[in-house]
Amino acid sequence: MLKKFLAFIFSTCFIFGTACAQSQNIEIDGDHGKLSAMIQTPDGKKNFPLVIICHGFTGEKNSDLLKNLSDELESRGIASLRFDFNGHGESEGNFQDMTVLNEIEDAKKIYDYAAKIPGVTSISIAGHSQGGVVASMVAGELGAKKIKSLALMAPAAVLRDDAIRGILQGTNYDSINVPEYVEIFGNHKVGRNYILTAQKLPIYETAKKFIGPAFMIHGTTDIIVPYTYSLRYQEIYKNSELKLLDCFDHGFSQDTKRTAKFVADFFAKQLK
Repeated sequence: MLKKFLAFIFSTCFIFGTACAQSQNIEIDGDHGKLSAMIQTPDGKKNFPLVIICHGFTGEKNSDLLKNLSDELESRGIASLRFDFNGHGESEGNFQDMTVLNEIEDAKKIYDYAAKIPGVTSISIAGHSQGGVVASMVAGELGAKKIKSLALMAPAAVLRDDAIRGILQGTNYDSINVPEYVEIFGNHKVGRNYILTAQKLPIYETAKKFIGPAFMIHGTTDIIVPYTYSLRYQEIYKNSELKLLDCFDHGFSQDTKRTAKFVADFFAKQLK
């Protein structure tokens, strides 16, 4: 009830033209249940562009990188909507049932919600790691008429190659006879359907349909997703730029705030 009330207050503020919005927790119907989301809007503005932010594999919406990005966007007059995919964080769903395809459906439902928010002038999308793959494919499917701009942070397009090789976060398995699940980190069971889906996932084929401005940022010492996967994105996007951060890892843990600033600067330039 509290979340519904907060969402009502948030909507009411914009309906009656008062710029009271800051940060609000909301729930949105996703592909596998309710998705926990956070919408953050710039103070004092009735109209603003919005960026949907997608977290990575086993991640969640309140990681330092994503929170920093929301703050940096807000300081530039840009709203953000970050959320937990199904089976992650505070969202409903079983992690074992998660696939990249149903995360794409989650992101599309988030887009539909965002498109109805009063005052939103355009929608862009950003994603980290697997969330970067999701963001790139959503942008490719929805197109530049709906997605204004795109930012990918260490996009994990390697996930298809890993699934074909039978490797998942350092755990080996038989990629021909895929088991019911693969356990990683001692507490996460990744389902067979995730792997079978990943093996045939048309990542770049779908992503290249997006013709709007794109930005990739990647650490040169990322051992989980080599930066060559961002180089490939740069090749398929005609209107794109790539920022390589020397000696940064997959999570940009060396300086998440600096990383977020680069991404926010890109959006500010595109959405001014």
